[in-house]
Amino acid sequence: MDPALVEQKHGSSSFQKFPLTVARGSGATVWDEEGREYLDFMAGYGVAIVGHSNPSVVRAISAQAAQLITCHGSFYNRARSEFIETLVSVSPKGLDRVVLTNSGTESVEAAIKLARRRSGRQKIISMKGGFHGKTFGALSATWNPKYREPFSPLVPGFEFVEFGDAQALEAVIGPDVAAVIAEPVQGESGVVVPPEDYLKAVREACDRAGSLLILDEIQTGLGRTGKMWASEHWGVVPDIMTVSKGLGGGVPIGAVVALGDVVSSLQKGEHTSTFAGNPLACAAGTATLEFIRDNGLPEAAERGGTVLAAGLKAITESHRLVRETRGLGMMRALQLRVEIPRVLERAISEGLILAYSGRDTLRLLPPLVASEEQLRRGLSVIEKVVAEEELARTG
Repeated sequence: MDPALVEQKHGSSSFQKFPLTVARGSGATVWDEEGREYLDFMAGYGVAIVGHSNPSVVRAISAQAAQLITCHGSFYNRARSEFIETLVSVSPKGLDRVVLTNSGTESVEAAIKLARRRSGRQKIISMKGGFHGKTFGALSATWNPKYREPFSPLVPGFEFVEFGDAQALEAVIGPDVAAVIAEPVQGESGVVVPPEDYLKAVREACDRAGSLLILDEIQTGLGRTGKMWASEHWGVVPDIMTVSKGLGGGVPIGAVVALGDVVSSLQKGEHTSTFAGNPLACAAGTATLEFIRDNGLPEAAERGGTVLAAGLKAITESHRLVRETRGLGMMRALQLRVEIPRVLERAISEGLILAYSGRDTLRLLPPLVASEEQLRRGLSVIEKVVAEEELARTG
Protein backbone atom coordinates (compact mmCIF):
# COMPACT_ATOMS: atom_id res chain seq x y z
CA MET A 1 0.00 0.00 0.00
CA ASP A 2 1.02 3.62 -0.54
CA PRO A 3 3.08 4.74 2.52
CA ALA A 4 1.17 8.03 2.61
CA LEU A 5 -2.18 6.24 2.83
CA VAL A 6 -0.93 3.94 5.59
CA GLU A 7 0.41 6.81 7.69
CA GLN A 8 -2.72 8.88 7.13
CA LYS A 9 -4.90 5.95 8.22
CA HIS A 10 -2.90 4.55 11.13
CA GLY A 11 -0.21 7.11 12.04
CA SER A 12 -0.19 10.21 14.20
CA SER A 13 -1.64 13.42 12.79
CA SER A 14 0.78 15.58 14.78
CA PHE A 15 3.37 15.99 12.01
CA GLN A 16 3.10 18.59 9.26
CA LYS A 17 3.20 16.36 6.17
CA PHE A 18 4.46 17.19 2.68
CA PRO A 19 3.58 15.24 -0.50
CA LEU A 20 6.89 13.39 -0.71
CA THR A 21 7.85 9.79 0.10
CA VAL A 22 11.61 9.59 0.68
CA ALA A 23 13.08 6.25 -0.38
CA ARG A 24 16.84 6.65 -0.04
CA GLY A 25 19.55 9.22 0.59
CA SER A 26 23.24 9.90 0.11
CA GLY A 27 25.14 12.95 1.31
CA ALA A 28 23.03 16.06 0.82
CA THR A 29 20.65 14.31 -1.60
CA VAL A 30 17.54 12.16 -1.19
CA TRP A 31 15.40 10.38 -3.78
CA ASP A 32 11.70 9.59 -3.86
CA GLU A 33 10.21 6.23 -4.86
CA GLU A 34 10.10 7.28 -8.51
CA GLY A 35 13.81 8.09 -8.46
CA ARG A 36 13.47 11.86 -8.49
CA GLU A 37 16.33 13.68 -6.80
CA TYR A 38 16.04 16.37 -4.12
CA LEU A 39 18.59 18.53 -2.35
CA ASP A 40 17.89 18.17 1.36
CA PHE A 41 18.36 21.44 3.25
CA MET A 42 16.15 20.17 6.08
CA ALA A 43 18.24 17.05 6.80
CA GLY A 44 15.84 15.85 9.48
CA TYR A 45 16.14 19.24 11.18
CA GLY A 46 19.89 18.87 11.27
CA VAL A 47 20.09 15.15 12.02
CA ALA A 48 21.89 14.23 8.76
CA ILE A 49 24.81 16.48 9.70
CA VAL A 50 27.40 14.13 8.14
CA GLY A 51 25.09 13.37 5.21
CA HIS A 52 22.51 10.69 4.57
CA SER A 53 23.82 7.12 4.84
CA ASN A 54 27.34 8.34 5.53
CA PRO A 55 29.62 5.41 4.56
CA SER A 56 31.62 5.58 7.80
CA VAL A 57 28.45 5.43 9.87
CA VAL A 58 26.99 2.64 7.73
CA ARG A 59 30.13 0.54 8.21
CA ALA A 60 30.12 1.12 11.96
CA ILE A 61 26.44 0.18 12.29
CA SER A 62 26.86 -2.94 10.15
CA ALA A 63 29.88 -4.17 12.08
CA GLN A 64 28.30 -3.50 15.47
CA ALA A 65 24.95 -5.06 14.52
CA ALA A 66 26.74 -8.30 13.66
CA GLN A 67 28.48 -8.29 17.04
CA LEU A 68 26.12 -6.90 19.72
CA ILE A 69 23.06 -4.68 19.39
CA THR A 70 21.97 -4.13 22.99
CA CYS A 71 23.76 -4.03 26.32
CA HIS A 72 22.10 -2.58 29.40
CA GLY A 73 23.94 0.07 31.36
CA SER A 74 24.32 -2.40 34.23
CA PHE A 75 27.26 -3.85 32.29
CA TYR A 76 30.34 -2.33 30.69
CA ASN A 77 30.67 -2.27 26.92
CA ARG A 78 33.53 -1.25 24.63
CA ALA A 79 31.32 0.47 22.03
CA ARG A 80 29.86 2.65 24.80
CA SER A 81 33.20 3.45 26.41
CA GLU A 82 34.74 4.38 23.04
CA PHE A 83 31.84 6.70 22.30
CA ILE A 84 32.00 8.39 25.71
CA GLU A 85 35.75 8.86 25.40
CA THR A 86 35.42 10.32 21.90
CA LEU A 87 32.61 12.68 22.93
CA VAL A 88 34.57 13.97 25.92
CA SER A 89 37.63 14.51 23.70
CA VAL A 90 35.76 16.98 21.47
CA SER A 91 33.68 18.64 24.22
CA PRO A 92 34.48 22.01 25.86
CA LYS A 93 37.32 21.85 28.37
CA GLY A 94 36.18 20.70 31.80
CA LEU A 95 33.07 18.87 30.63
CA ASP A 96 34.35 15.37 31.19
CA ARG A 97 31.37 13.33 32.46
CA VAL A 98 28.57 11.98 30.26
CA VAL A 99 24.98 10.90 30.80
CA LEU A 100 23.73 9.01 27.74
CA THR A 101 20.15 9.35 26.46
CA ASN A 102 18.11 8.43 23.39
CA SER A 103 17.14 11.88 22.08
CA GLY A 104 17.44 15.62 22.48
CA THR A 105 14.37 16.05 24.65
CA GLU A 106 15.61 13.28 26.97
CA SER A 107 18.95 15.07 27.21
CA VAL A 108 17.15 18.21 28.36
CA GLU A 109 15.16 16.17 30.89
CA ALA A 110 18.42 14.78 32.28
CA ALA A 111 20.02 18.23 32.35
CA ILE A 112 17.14 19.69 34.37
CA LYS A 113 17.31 16.81 36.85
CA LEU A 114 21.09 17.20 37.15
CA ALA A 115 20.77 20.94 37.81
CA ARG A 116 18.19 20.46 40.56
CA ARG A 117 20.08 17.53 42.08
CA ARG A 118 23.43 19.30 42.13
CA SER A 119 22.21 22.70 43.32
CA GLY A 120 19.49 21.63 45.74
CA ARG A 121 17.37 24.39 44.19
CA GLN A 122 14.23 24.15 42.05
CA LYS A 123 13.86 27.26 39.89
CA ILE A 124 14.92 27.12 36.24
CA ILE A 125 15.17 30.24 34.09
CA SER A 126 14.56 29.70 30.39
CA MET A 127 14.36 32.02 27.40
CA LYS A 128 11.45 33.49 25.52
CA GLY A 129 11.61 31.97 22.08
CA GLY A 130 13.53 28.96 23.37
CA PHE A 131 12.78 25.41 22.29
CA HIS A 132 14.05 22.39 24.22
CA GLY A 133 11.67 19.54 23.40
CA LYS A 134 8.15 18.27 24.00
CA THR A 135 8.32 15.86 26.95
CA PHE A 136 7.02 17.42 30.15
CA GLY A 137 10.25 18.75 31.64
CA ALA A 138 11.67 19.91 28.32
CA LEU A 139 8.30 21.36 27.35
CA SER A 140 8.26 23.30 30.61
CA ALA A 141 11.47 24.99 29.44
CA THR A 142 10.04 25.63 25.95
CA TRP A 143 8.49 29.03 25.32
CA ASN A 144 5.91 28.68 22.54
CA PRO A 145 2.39 28.65 24.04
CA LYS A 146 1.04 26.50 21.19
CA TYR A 147 3.19 23.62 22.44
CA ARG A 148 2.59 24.28 26.15
CA GLU A 149 -1.04 25.19 26.63
CA PRO A 150 -2.71 21.93 25.48
CA PHE A 151 -0.77 20.01 28.15
CA SER A 152 -0.95 22.27 31.19
CA PRO A 153 -0.24 22.10 34.03
CA LEU A 154 3.44 21.54 33.30
CA VAL A 155 6.39 21.05 35.64
CA PRO A 156 6.47 23.96 38.12
CA GLY A 157 9.43 26.17 38.81
CA PHE A 158 10.17 27.60 35.35
CA GLU A 159 10.41 31.30 34.54
CA PHE A 160 11.06 32.97 31.17
CA VAL A 161 13.13 36.04 30.32
CA GLU A 162 13.86 37.83 27.06
CA PHE A 163 16.60 36.13 25.01
CA GLY A 164 19.49 38.50 24.35
CA ASP A 165 18.63 40.81 27.28
CA ALA A 166 21.22 40.35 30.03
CA GLN A 167 19.53 42.91 32.28
CA ALA A 168 16.28 40.95 32.19
CA LEU A 169 18.16 37.91 33.45
CA GLU A 170 19.92 39.92 36.16
CA ALA A 171 16.53 41.05 37.46
CA VAL A 172 15.32 37.51 38.23
CA ILE A 173 18.40 35.37 38.90
CA GLY A 174 19.26 34.76 42.53
CA PRO A 175 20.03 32.19 45.22
CA ASP A 176 16.86 30.21 44.43
CA VAL A 177 17.82 29.53 40.80
CA ALA A 178 19.17 26.06 40.03
CA ALA A 179 20.04 26.82 36.42
CA VAL A 180 19.63 28.99 33.39
CA ILE A 181 18.96 27.10 30.16
CA ALA A 182 19.47 28.60 26.70
CA GLU A 183 20.27 27.73 23.11
CA PRO A 184 23.40 29.61 21.97
CA VAL A 185 21.43 30.35 18.79
CA GLN A 186 17.66 29.86 18.90
CA GLY A 187 16.59 27.46 16.16
CA GLU A 188 12.83 26.95 16.39
CA SER A 189 12.30 30.71 16.70
CA GLY A 190 14.02 31.35 13.39
CA VAL A 191 17.80 31.12 13.89
CA VAL A 192 18.07 34.04 16.31
CA VAL A 193 21.69 34.98 17.05
CA PRO A 194 22.22 36.79 20.38
CA PRO A 195 24.14 40.06 20.85
CA GLU A 196 27.91 39.62 20.92
CA ASP A 197 28.37 39.97 24.67
CA TYR A 198 25.19 38.20 25.76
CA LEU A 199 26.34 34.64 26.53
CA LYS A 200 29.31 35.92 28.53
CA ALA A 201 26.93 38.06 30.58
CA VAL A 202 24.71 35.01 31.18
CA ARG A 203 27.74 32.99 32.29
CA GLU A 204 28.79 35.74 34.70
CA ALA A 205 25.27 36.10 36.10
CA CYS A 206 25.12 32.36 36.78
CA ASP A 207 28.50 32.46 38.51
CA ARG A 208 27.43 35.31 40.79
CA ALA A 209 24.19 33.57 41.74
CA GLY A 210 25.76 30.15 42.17
CA SER A 211 23.46 28.83 39.43
CA LEU A 212 24.38 26.31 36.75
CA LEU A 213 24.44 27.21 33.06
CA ILE A 214 22.85 24.70 30.69
CA LEU A 215 23.55 25.28 27.02
CA ASP A 216 21.34 23.37 24.61
CA GLU A 217 23.64 22.51 21.68
CA ILE A 218 21.25 19.92 20.23
CA GLN A 219 20.84 21.87 16.97
CA THR A 220 23.81 24.24 17.16
CA GLY A 221 26.52 21.73 18.05
CA LEU A 222 28.75 19.31 16.12
CA GLY A 223 30.10 21.95 13.76
CA ARG A 224 26.78 23.35 12.53
CA THR A 225 27.65 27.02 13.16
CA GLY A 226 31.29 26.87 12.03
CA LYS A 227 32.66 25.83 15.43
CA MET A 228 32.41 22.40 17.04
CA TRP A 229 30.12 24.02 19.61
CA ALA A 230 28.31 27.31 19.05
CA SER A 231 29.33 28.48 22.53
CA GLU A 232 32.90 28.68 21.22
CA HIS A 233 31.96 31.75 19.17
CA TRP A 234 31.69 33.66 22.45
CA GLY A 235 34.30 31.80 24.52
CA VAL A 236 31.71 30.48 26.99
CA VAL A 237 31.83 27.05 28.64
CA PRO A 238 28.60 25.82 30.28
CA ASP A 239 28.31 23.60 33.33
CA ILE A 240 25.95 21.28 31.45
CA MET A 241 25.63 20.80 27.68
CA THR A 242 22.94 18.86 25.85
CA VAL A 243 23.73 17.12 22.54
CA SER A 244 21.69 15.06 20.10
CA LYS A 245 20.26 15.40 16.54
CA GLY A 246 23.30 14.71 14.33
CA LEU A 247 25.23 12.91 17.07
CA GLY A 248 24.47 9.43 15.70
CA GLY A 249 24.65 10.26 12.01
CA GLY A 250 20.91 9.54 11.77
CA VAL A 251 20.63 6.92 14.53
CA PRO A 252 18.71 8.12 17.63
CA ILE A 253 21.11 9.04 20.42
CA GLY A 254 21.59 11.89 22.87
CA ALA A 255 23.92 12.90 25.65
CA VAL A 256 24.48 15.33 28.47
CA VAL A 257 28.11 16.36 28.88
CA ALA A 258 28.80 18.11 32.17
CA LEU A 259 31.22 18.95 34.93
CA GLY A 260 32.23 15.95 37.00
CA ASP A 261 30.68 17.14 40.26
CA VAL A 262 27.37 17.78 38.47
CA VAL A 263 27.07 14.24 37.13
CA SER A 264 28.41 12.63 40.30
CA SER A 265 25.60 14.26 42.28
CA LEU A 266 23.26 11.58 40.91
CA GLN A 267 22.82 8.60 43.19
CA LYS A 268 22.42 5.04 41.91
CA GLY A 269 19.05 4.47 40.28
CA GLU A 270 18.04 8.14 40.18
CA HIS A 271 18.37 8.48 36.40
CA THR A 272 18.63 5.45 34.12
CA SER A 273 17.24 4.41 30.74
CA THR A 274 16.81 0.98 29.15
CA PHE A 275 18.15 1.87 25.71
CA ALA A 276 20.56 4.71 26.57
CA GLY A 277 24.12 3.87 25.57
CA ASN A 278 23.18 0.82 23.51
CA PRO A 279 26.16 -0.43 21.45
CA LEU A 280 24.53 0.16 18.05
CA ALA A 281 23.83 3.84 18.69
CA CYS A 282 27.21 4.32 20.36
CA ALA A 283 29.07 2.81 17.39
CA ALA A 284 27.19 5.18 15.09
CA GLY A 285 28.01 8.07 17.41
CA THR A 286 31.73 7.33 17.48
CA ALA A 287 31.84 7.07 13.68
CA THR A 288 29.97 10.37 13.38
CA LEU A 289 32.23 12.26 15.78
CA GLU A 290 35.36 10.88 14.14
CA PHE A 291 34.06 11.84 10.70
CA ILE A 292 33.28 15.39 11.86
CA ARG A 293 36.72 15.74 13.44
CA ASP A 294 38.81 14.02 10.76
CA ASN A 295 37.10 15.79 7.86
CA GLY A 296 37.10 19.28 9.37
CA LEU A 297 33.34 19.72 9.16
CA PRO A 298 33.21 22.78 11.45
CA GLU A 299 35.59 24.53 9.03
CA ALA A 300 33.51 23.26 6.10
CA ALA A 301 30.41 24.74 7.77
CA GLU A 302 32.18 28.07 8.13
CA ARG A 303 33.03 28.09 4.41
CA GLY A 304 29.56 26.89 3.43
CA GLY A 305 28.03 29.49 5.70
CA THR A 306 29.84 32.22 3.79
CA VAL A 307 28.25 30.96 0.56
CA LEU A 308 24.79 30.75 2.13
CA ALA A 309 25.06 34.15 3.82
CA ALA A 310 26.04 35.88 0.57
CA GLY A 311 23.31 34.18 -1.42
CA LEU A 312 20.58 34.86 1.13
CA LYS A 313 21.70 38.48 1.45
CA ALA A 314 21.37 38.91 -2.31
CA ILE A 315 17.86 37.41 -2.22
CA THR A 316 16.94 39.70 0.69
CA GLU A 317 18.14 42.79 -1.17
CA SER A 318 16.38 41.78 -4.40
CA HIS A 319 12.90 40.94 -3.10
CA ARG A 320 10.59 43.08 -1.00
CA LEU A 321 8.83 39.90 0.08
CA VAL A 322 11.87 39.09 2.26
CA ARG A 323 12.08 40.69 5.69
CA GLU A 324 15.63 39.63 6.67
CA THR A 325 18.22 36.84 6.79
CA ARG A 326 20.03 35.58 9.89
CA GLY A 327 22.38 32.86 11.00
CA LEU A 328 25.81 31.40 11.72
CA GLY A 329 27.71 28.86 9.64
CA MET A 330 25.33 26.43 7.95
CA MET A 331 22.44 27.32 10.25
CA ARG A 332 20.54 30.00 8.34
CA ALA A 333 17.10 31.56 8.08
CA LEU A 334 15.24 33.67 5.52
CA GLN A 335 12.25 35.44 7.05
CA LEU A 336 9.50 36.48 4.65
CA ARG A 337 6.69 38.99 5.08
CA VAL A 338 4.10 36.32 4.28
CA GLU A 339 3.21 32.80 5.38
CA ILE A 340 5.38 30.18 3.68
CA PRO A 341 3.49 26.89 3.08
CA ARG A 342 3.19 27.56 -0.66
CA VAL A 343 6.88 28.49 -0.86
CA LEU A 344 7.88 25.23 0.84
CA GLU A 345 5.75 23.17 -1.54
CA ARG A 346 7.09 25.03 -4.59
CA ALA A 347 10.63 24.38 -3.42
CA ILE A 348 9.91 20.65 -3.17
CA SER A 349 8.49 20.70 -6.69
CA GLU A 350 11.78 22.28 -7.79
CA GLY A 351 13.82 19.59 -6.04
CA LEU A 352 14.71 21.34 -2.77
CA ILE A 353 13.57 20.38 0.74
CA LEU A 354 13.64 23.23 3.27
CA ALA A 355 13.05 23.34 7.00
CA TYR A 356 10.95 26.11 8.50
CA SER A 357 10.42 28.11 11.68
CA GLY A 358 6.89 29.17 12.44
CA ARG A 359 4.65 30.65 9.76
CA ASP A 360 7.03 32.95 7.92
CA THR A 361 10.65 31.73 8.12
CA LEU A 362 12.56 29.35 5.88
CA ARG A 363 15.24 27.50 7.86
CA LEU A 364 18.33 26.04 6.17
CA LEU A 365 20.12 23.13 7.89
CA PRO A 366 21.91 21.31 5.06
CA PRO A 367 24.33 18.46 5.76
CA LEU A 368 27.81 19.83 6.41
CA VAL A 369 29.10 17.65 3.57
CA ALA A 370 27.06 19.61 1.00
CA SER A 371 29.30 20.93 -1.78
CA GLU A 372 29.50 24.59 -2.76
CA GLU A 373 27.76 23.69 -6.03
CA GLN A 374 24.89 22.10 -4.11
CA LEU A 375 24.58 25.12 -1.82
CA ARG A 376 24.47 27.47 -4.79
CA ARG A 377 21.92 25.27 -6.55
CA GLY A 378 19.73 25.36 -3.46
CA LEU A 379 20.03 29.13 -3.27
CA SER A 380 18.94 29.43 -6.90
CA VAL A 381 15.80 27.43 -6.12
CA ILE A 382 15.06 29.63 -3.10
CA GLU A 383 15.46 32.75 -5.23
CA LYS A 384 13.13 31.31 -7.86
CA VAL A 385 10.32 30.31 -5.49
CA VAL A 386 10.52 33.59 -3.56
CA ALA A 387 10.31 35.49 -6.86
CA GLU A 388 7.31 33.40 -7.94
CA GLU A 389 5.54 34.01 -4.64
CA GLU A 390 6.25 37.72 -4.89
CA LEU A 391 4.86 37.85 -8.42
CA ALA A 392 1.77 35.88 -7.41
CA ARG A 393 1.04 38.38 -4.65
CA THR A 394 1.76 41.57 -6.58
CA GLY A 395 0.57 40.54 -10.03
